[in-house]
Amino acid sequence: METKLRTQSLNLYYGKFHALKDVNIQIKPQAITAIIGPSGCGKSTLLRCFNRMNELIRDVRIEGGIFLDGMDINAPGVDLTRLRRRVGMVFQRPNPFPLSIADNVSYGLRVHGAPPGTRASEVVEQGLRATHLWDEVKDKLNSPALALSPEQQQRLCISRVIAIEPEVLLMDEPCSALDPIATGHIEELMRALAERYTIVIVTHNMQQASRVSSDSAFMLLGELIEFGPTARLFENPADRRTEDYVSGHYG
Repeated sequence: METKLRTQSLNLYYGKFHALKDVNIQIKPQAITAIIGPSGCGKSTLLRCFNRMNELIRDVRIEGGIFLDGMDINAPGVDLTRLRRRVGMVFQRPNPFPLSIADNVSYGLRVHGAPPGTRASEVVEQGLRATHLWDEVKDKLNSPALALSPEQQQRLCISRVIAIEPEVLLMDEPCSALDPIATGHIEELMRALAERYTIVIVTHNMQQASRVSSDSAFMLLGELIEFGPTARLFENPADRRTEDYVSGHYG
């Protein structure tokens, strides 16, 4: 199986707390992989491992391997800025900066350094077109981003990540703050983006996982209980704990 991201015997500790326990997972390129499980099971912790965001937390210790295209991202000398350009992240709640719409999209170019000859206006348009936001905001690019609706703000945040041309999009419950109609728009966008990007989404919404993902990983108490095609995981799980969760017996 072609693999974009892979973990090998991954363990993570917050101080003495063992948050991830021997996690082994292989994530395919240009597909949507969902990570599901009850609150506190390690979903978001695993997601943040893929761009080393957990290192912002005190007393974190990681053992095992995390690989992006075969490269150990925890190896000495890995450029964190370059890694986070390759692996972008969209957070649970829309978090546009208190800047204009255009400046939000082009912000990453200033942080990561734009290639020679890059025109910010072109990047802004491309980023907004990728999230189907361009036609809605093209006449007010200098207006405050915070004036947009929550769903537009989330699409803007995705545009901001896409503007730096990542290879992987990590999405941490990106629809949890949105209403059902806005959620449908973001899910449609995710399916379209998966033609170009590897997408890993954490979701507490099992229906969402079944709608958008090709593979799903079920986590419980820091362990990866089951991983495989989403349809099989939901319709014919191999582990009783997975069956109990997806059937709504707990969680």
